[in-house]
Amino acid sequence: MLALYENGGHHIEFSKRAKIWLDKLALKKGFTIDYIQNTDKIDSSFLSHYQLFLQLDYVPYGWTSRAMKAFEKYIDEGRGGWIGFHHATLLGEFDGFHEWQWFSGFMGGITYKDYIASFAKGQVNIEDKQHPVMKGVPASFTIQQEEWYTYDKSPRANVRVIASVDESTYNPQGNIKMGDHPVIWTNEHVKARNIYIFMGHSPNLFNNNAWARIFSNAIFWAAGK
Repeated sequence: MLALYENGGHHIEFSKRAKIWLDKLALKKGFTIDYIQNTDKIDSSFLSHYQLFLQLDYVPYGWTSRAMKAFEKYIDEGRGGWIGFHHATLLGEFDGFHEWQWFSGFMGGITYKDYIASFAKGQVNIEDKQHPVMKGVPASFTIQQEEWYTYDKSPRANVRVIASVDESTYNPQGNIKMGDHPVIWTNEHVKARNIYIFMGHSPNLFNNNAWARIFSNAIFWAAGK
């Protein structure tokens, strides 16, 4: 597995906790992980060494042009699997970078719109209980603290939705809502096995058994194991 992660900003604590959790799982299950903090090394030759690409809270902008082309090929041709978390859908015009149109399409044709900066508790409901990533996961579970993103539209028309958040369960309530709000999905229009899991901000997620089970299941499913 290759894990591209953020080692700064307010996601650094999530990244730290993720590395500890991943290293423990890798030791237990017999796989290896290489960690990188930017896309400078990424090209097709580099990616050929990995069965799974984990975009661990890393944004879809600021990549080198070589890395972008290599990643698109990796996904379109099914050269490996992909799991993306949280920041992977921060799609739009950020930090002077234009939106990566291919990546927007990969994520269902969405553009980031807003987020709950003050955080909210919310109930996630599984819609596709038969998907392998949902094995052993309850039909619904609570996320205690998340900065729920909204997008310019729901990705549902272009992806297979696996789970969504019930915005009526937000605590505290607010006006930053989408209506139809998928939070876990897969794009079946590309060859690579892929899954996006929105919840990925707080290190406390690793204390949530349902979320951790989804993460673990996703690793082996996306890697074709």
